[in-house]
Amino acid sequence: MLLDAIKIFLPTTLVFIIGILITPTLTNIMYKHKLWKKNNRAQESDITNTHFAGVHDGAAEIATPRVGGVIIWLSVLICISLIWIISKIVPSDLSAKLDFFSKNQTLVPLAALLLGSWIGLADDLIQVKGGIGNKSSDVLGNRWVKIAMVVIIGIAVGSWFYFKLGVSGISIPFVHSLFNLKVFFIPFFILVLLGVFSTSVIDGLDGLAGGVLSIVFAAYAVIGAVQHQIDIAALSGVISGAILAFLWFNIPPARFYMGETGMLGLTLVLTVIAFLTNTVLLLPIIALPLTATTASVILQVTSYKYCGKRRVFKIAPLHHHFRAMGWSKEKVVMRYWVVSIMSAIIGVVLVIISK
Repeated sequence: MLLDAIKIFLPTTLVFIIGILITPTLTNIMYKHKLWKKNNRAQESDITNTHFAGVHDGAAEIATPRVGGVIIWLSVLICISLIWIISKIVPSDLSAKLDFFSKNQTLVPLAALLLGSWIGLADDLIQVKGGIGNKSSDVLGNRWVKIAMVVIIGIAVGSWFYFKLGVSGISIPFVHSLFNLKVFFIPFFILVLLGVFSTSVIDGLDGLAGGVLSIVFAAYAVIGAVQHQIDIAALSGVISGAILAFLWFNIPPARFYMGETGMLGLTLVLTVIAFLTNTVLLLPIIALPLTATTASVILQVTSYKYCGKRRVFKIAPLHHHFRAMGWSKEKVVMRYWVVSIMSAIIGVVLVIISK
């Protein structure tokens, strides 16, 4: 039990230190090469909502690097590689125990994190270099391209679960049974991935996405430990620690934004971990702020299109609605963190008592 705790907490601490140490160099590179969008969203959009300009800091958007998520996945990669190398150079029971890179637990989620992050980085660089025009139609087209990429990734990873790992069902909480989806597991995986990926719009206020996601992954570190999936617990803890290192520099005023290289990688690995821990049906509770973000956008778009252009919220997603109500950025972010902590605790408790 003690070694399991060390296996989780030591890498989590180590990755935080790594993230803090590499960030100044990466930040200098980001600013040297001006890795920010050349047009802010207000310039790119023909949205007539009068609240839009009030909740978007256009000046900061075109002067703040948008590839900060590199810090997260690079810190994770360095940490897991360092521990693995040490276990090979200095073989011992302790070093072998601390190595959490395993084929059956962490290979797939780590590959998902890196794959999503690299694709997200490519998307960020395209936007930074001006590969996208400043018309809303171009932005819309890019959005559909990203959705198509997420679907392709979902097919690949879902197929890996189904054909390689033999996973074809989902665990039903409190029922103690497995609902077999058979081959429909793959489209279900894609739907969940799209739902989680759609929460990337939560990356809209300094410290918001980082704080929420660090709490969610910390919850999965606990869930992995409770379910004796120690390698998954260690990886979840490491991701949470890397996000905290990012968050250290992302609190207002943000030195950089997470960007797609952060959000795509993190939402993909979160989906994979939820399936590996059989908690996908409890994910909406564990990650309640992400659920609320997606739901607010769906409600807003549906109402606007099919209910006579009526808006449910002043502006979607939900955190911008609160800003339009007059809440300060700091109040929105801090309250999201509070809700994230409480929903994560409730989710973890539900996972424990449902077994």
